[in-house]
Amino acid sequence: MLTKGTHHVSLTVDDIDAATRFYGELLGLPEIERPDFGFPGAWYQAGPVQLHLIQTPESMRGQAGGTTGGNGNPIANHIAFEIEDYAGTKARLEAEGIEVTAFGENVGQMFVSDPHGNTIEFIAPGGQLGRPASQ
Repeated sequence: MLTKGTHHVSLTVDDIDAATRFYGELLGLPEIERPDFGFPGAWYQAGPVQLHLIQTPESMRGQAGGTTGGNGNPIANHIAFEIEDYAGTKARLEAEGIEVTAFGENVGQMFVSDPHGNTIEFIAPGGQLGRPASQ
């Protein structure tokens, strides 16, 4: 194998303050040290993988790469966070006024949009997904 695994996922955001409230406060990801690159951003530890948020400069908005699809589109580029409590996670997101596209506990997946339109998946492993094709 050429790579050892995923180190980080990077998402562009329009408002780093709204992003830190979503990822740091709501999702509870611990923020980690980030070098000063001369533009706003924040890094978080999400299990063994880091999440790097980059605030898109005003002059470049609408030009950043990657498509989000909006509205928690499950086929958009996205990051997936592993969860243990499907019903509890769904209830918490909905209590915050976040629209959830849920596929049920049996499948174990749900999708939301962060405050910037990035699609975020929450997955409870052990459902129908992620099994080897031979099973």
